[in-house]
Amino acid sequence: MSTRSRYVFIASMDVDPDKEDIFNEVYDKEHVPLLSKVPGVLSVTRFESAPLTMIMAGERRTVEAEGEPRYSAMYEIESPAVLVSDAWAEAIDHGRWPTEVRPYTRNRRHTLKKLMPGD
Repeated sequence: MSTRSRYVFIASMDVDPDKEDIFNEVYDKEHVPLLSKVPGVLSVTRFESAPLTMIMAGERRTVEAEGEPRYSAMYEIESPAVLVSDAWAEAIDHGRWPTEVRPYTRNRRHTLKKLMPGD
């Protein structure tokens, strides 16, 4: 995380399998560019869940994250006020997202993380 920001907003969700292509197209070509222009949004990075095998307590384990959404986007923001700004409100409801994508998403999770003091 950059030192420019002390907050990260994470939006995670699943999408209906038959809508994944339009989900990814709209997210990459419309949603991220629009939200990136909102004052106070410093960066946007998208993620897709991947299988996890690791050594834990000296033992090789495969970790199943049951119920964890498949897709996530991490937004580095200047402050939580960004998320309630008029610019944010306009950007999240612009383009094809509200009508062609949002209705086909589920298991949505939204979290705000604050950088720990001293980091």
